[in-house]
Amino acid sequence: MRLLSSLDRRQTGLALLLTFAGAMNASAQPASPPSALDVKLFEDTVERGRELPNLRALIVSHNGNVLTERAFGGARLDRPTNIKSASKTIMSALVGIAIERGVLQSVDQPVASILGPSIPADADPRIRQVTVGHLLSMQAGLERTSGRNYGAWISSGNWVRYALSRPFVDEPGGRMLYSTGSTHLLSAALTRASKRSTLDLARDWLGEPLDITIAPWTRDPQGIYLGGNEMALSPRALLRFGEMYRQGGMIDGKRVVSENWIRESWTPRTSSPFTGDAYGYGWFMREMRGHRAHYAWGFGGQMLYVIPSLGLSIVMTSDATEPSREDNYIGQLHALVADGIVPAFLPKPGETTGSLGSGGRPSFERRL
Repeated sequence: MRLLSSLDRRQTGLALLLTFAGAMNASAQPASPPSALDVKLFEDTVERGRELPNLRALIVSHNGNVLTERAFGGARLDRPTNIKSASKTIMSALVGIAIERGVLQSVDQPVASILGPSIPADADPRIRQVTVGHLLSMQAGLERTSGRNYGAWISSGNWVRYALSRPFVDEPGGRMLYSTGSTHLLSAALTRASKRSTLDLARDWLGEPLDITIAPWTRDPQGIYLGGNEMALSPRALLRFGEMYRQGGMIDGKRVVSENWIRESWTPRTSSPFTGDAYGYGWFMREMRGHRAHYAWGFGGQMLYVIPSLGLSIVMTSDATEPSREDNYIGQLHALVADGIVPAFLPKPGETTGSLGSGGRPSFERRL
């Protein structure tokens, strides 16, 4: 995969990006933007993003062609960054691959069948009803280990046992209880079922076929890699992951994730108590100008949007030390997509979609 260096942050405009692409490849022919693209709106949206003090990277890709990739505040597009809870979306992919390979049985497999030795003797009997699918969709029913409970959880001597010993505040399969402990149980289940570390699986099952670097991240006291937080991927690596999902689990002609798993992951199963957005297996979903956007969300504003109907994959990374809900920052990121990027690709009255269909392959800055 050929990667281009970051554009100077003072440069803006799609036309300038096209000129830059031509300079990088002298044999490239001048390219034209998709016929329905509102270039001014697109340029203005990129500039609005640049003005957000917490934003560190913005990449927009259409049908595999990178239209813009910008780095701010000293960030680099090829440098791993903490994607926080967007790691839960990566964990979902690993679980899907594990099921496809027979490492896990199915989403209906009780997690107790794998993690039974870590369940306290006096645990609520309902713990044996909690399935892999419940953990993926945050419907385990167990008291959350996120939010105000996070510190006590990671201060415990055994994160798996602690998560399994939480009291039930709803029935398994009930309302959404967003909890990193749930995805950590998935990491533990993968580790025990495969007898390989989650890092090893991630590098083998995702890193190699996507041609991306996956650096080591936080482990619990027993050496299990934290499931659902603290993973480090570069913005470009996160884009590759999103593009693989946009293309139905394929990348560079290789199957990475089954198409069925993507459908299952993007099937709404519950809704967020914070935003009301639908949630599937590690993915949030919301409508943007009549198009379904599937997105990963990490603390501080680590975002990956995939909008298949428009051929769009969008990556935003942010200062990971600042809460994304403070001053409605997450709302500002959503607005960049919903009110700027998406409308820039919508046909104007009387126009057809032209080259914006899934089969269109206009040549812009580079192909993934």
